[in-house]
Amino acid sequence: MNSYELMLIFTPVLSEEDFKAAQKKYSDFITDHSGTIVHSNPWGLKSLAYPIQKKTTGIYWVLEFTANADFNEKLKIQLLRDESVMRHMITKLDKYAVEYNYTKRNGGFKVTQKAEA
Repeated sequence: MNSYELMLIFTPVLSEEDFKAAQKKYSDFITDHSGTIVHSNPWGLKSLAYPIQKKTTGIYWVLEFTANADFNEKLKIQLLRDESVMRHMITKLDKYAVEYNYTKRNGGFKVTQKAEA
């Protein structure tokens, strides 16, 4: 199992319910194909660096997950078919990136187990 980070930019015309439904759709797709969700981080509506499909804003969502190496092609096909997804990027994370994301989620501190005396 490899660790991945998926960044999606959805069209800004989605309602809050549609955005949550899209998050659930892709989270379920990953778990249905024997992947696991590590962390989900919806960023919300942000300005784009350049217009995409004549839109200057997009709804961002970052998802960290683990899956088999051959799963990415199936996910990519689903993302390309979805008209609400303007852009997507799947990045394979090495052990240092996984550790960095874990530390960042915990307020910048490494969480270690307390040694019993």
